[in-house]
Amino acid sequence: MGQAAPVSTVARYGPAALPAPARRVLPQVPAELGLVVEDAETGWCGAVVAVERSAGMVVVVLEDRHHRRRSFPLGPGFLLEGNPVVLVRPQASGAPGTDQAGRGAGQRRTASGSLAVADRRARVARTGRIYVEGRHDAELVEKVWGEDLRVAGVVVEPLDGVDELPAIVAAFRPGPGRRLGVLVDHLVAGSKESRIAAQVGAGPGGEHVLVRGHPFVDIWAAVLPDRLGLAEWPRVPREQPWKEGVLAALGWPHADPADLAAGWRRILAAVHGYADLHPALSGRVEELVDFVTGDPLDT
Repeated sequence: MGQAAPVSTVARYGPAALPAPARRVLPQVPAELGLVVEDAETGWCGAVVAVERSAGMVVVVLEDRHHRRRSFPLGPGFLLEGNPVVLVRPQASGAPGTDQAGRGAGQRRTASGSLAVADRRARVARTGRIYVEGRHDAELVEKVWGEDLRVAGVVVEPLDGVDELPAIVAAFRPGPGRRLGVLVDHLVAGSKESRIAAQVGAGPGGEHVLVRGHPFVDIWAAVLPDRLGLAEWPRVPREQPWKEGVLAALGWPHADPADLAAGWRRILAAVHGYADLHPALSGRVEELVDFVTGDPLDT
């Protein structure tokens, strides 16, 4: 009598007898402030700036390097350094591993909104430079972007007047590996500043020079007025010096240079980061930093 054919496990016991395929368990990562992740479906990449409830669900708010924000449902569907993860609520503020703001250790953000680089010394200065129109401009850029610029090795210098720009560009001799970024006040069509910028761009090495400006008469006005308790900056008649006119309208001393300096210190003290500045300024500074640091030959 022949040997009976073997009966399969499925036939004998049914499909339930087969072991279920192992399900991949994704790591759960707290959505700490400053954590940089990518939404796997859209490719949106940004740093976590908030975890909040919206339309009946918990969402994580991501901000990209241009300060644009988008919200995504908290949970799976994110990539961390290219690997799939599940974002979960961060620990409550003050819990182990977080600081008083609820941020994870090592996730501090600079005043410009960038992720701080831990244990990183300032880089040796690049050949490229960023020039700004005056001392107040330089102090404001330093306060908001100074930490980033030191890590990138970018030096910021004042022009002491846009009239000096053509001579400075000629002496700098921009070219491959020698990029020059320039921030000027009142860069609007038909202004003296716009004519000088066009002259520089058309001159030798002009493709290695980027001139950007804001529409304000003075850098003071790039500070959001509500940071000083104002609805708007005072309107100053054309025939009156702008800074003195602003201080007078605010009821602050304005008789001499010492009063102007004190007024500026008071304004600067109201600035703690890029969110205290008008985007018409912060966006232009970001462009200049990207331009100067984007030259691979610049060392």
